[in-house]
Amino acid sequence: MSINRQGYKRENKVKKKRKRIWAWVIMPILVLVLGGTAYGAFLYNKAESVMNKSYKPIDRDSKQKQANVKLENTSILFIGVDDSTKRKANGPSRSDALLLATFNKEEKSVKLLSIPRDSYVHIPEKDIYTKINHAHAYGGVKLTLETVEELLDVPVDYYVKMNFNAFIDVVNALGGINVDVPYTFSEQDSKDRAKAITLTKGLQELDGEQALALARTRKKDSDIQRGQRQQEIFKAILSKGTSLKSITSYSDVMEAVGKNMTTDLTFAQMKSFISYLQAGSGINVESLSLKGDDSYINRIYYYQLDKDSLEQTKLTLQNHLNRTNTSSSKAAENN
Repeated sequence: MSINRQGYKRENKVKKKRKRIWAWVIMPILVLVLGGTAYGAFLYNKAESVMNKSYKPIDRDSKQKQANVKLENTSILFIGVDDSTKRKANGPSRSDALLLATFNKEEKSVKLLSIPRDSYVHIPEKDIYTKINHAHAYGGVKLTLETVEELLDVPVDYYVKMNFNAFIDVVNALGGINVDVPYTFSEQDSKDRAKAITLTKGLQELDGEQALALARTRKKDSDIQRGQRQQEIFKAILSKGTSLKSITSYSDVMEAVGKNMTTDLTFAQMKSFISYLQAGSGINVESLSLKGDDSYINRIYYYQLDKDSLEQTKLTLQNHLNRTNTSSSKAAENN
């Protein structure tokens, strides 16, 4: 498994405006897993059918072709995409969330790195510097994978791509979720219609559109508080998912996932990851972040990544995957 990283320019002027929650991407998969373990053969077969329909491999040099996932040192990129009708009309969709997960079976650990959507990076093939979320618009999943590989100097073995419709459909399939809304506000809906959703302060049951509005809004608080809201929504989804008694509801959840997800993980490979993550409390999950500063280039906002932080993050991921890169190691040692 090799990747093309030569020619990577180190003028990393990157930029970030706001964080997007990785749980929007991985959440429906977790709910699917819960359903698959709760009701046996029927849902197992349903899950297999959904995964087979979602299977879409990417032809690229760095992709492993093995039949079974080897969790000793494996990585997955979760890609969240906003495919609203309005945004499609403006051209190919950009990625709205990027989360890289690396797995190390020997250490029984998982590292999660959220990559700010406005990070100013080099886009291979196009040979330009722009926001990392543009990679998907220019070249879909393949170019997004290549851009992340070049940025972090680590291989990306697999991907999972989902859109906001999955979030909405899953919440609706669960019959709504109970969340304490911190304040009254109005927000656009998934079709980008301004002030289409209005929520009042207090504990209440939210449908999919309302839950998405609460997760996305940033009108009255900070990104940190928004992240806390999103975590509460995530917990509410898992709580509702584990309490379901209806096979039909779980079936609907799986249909919602299947319609809005593509991946190059087979069902057998997905089961390998599920078994790994269900190993118990012994699994250590660490969240990583890329430090940086707000920046404007030609009056356009970017998140300019901190060079030292980026190098340290590279080294951390390379060590976790047992693929230490000499140049990154030396750079980290000199800091």
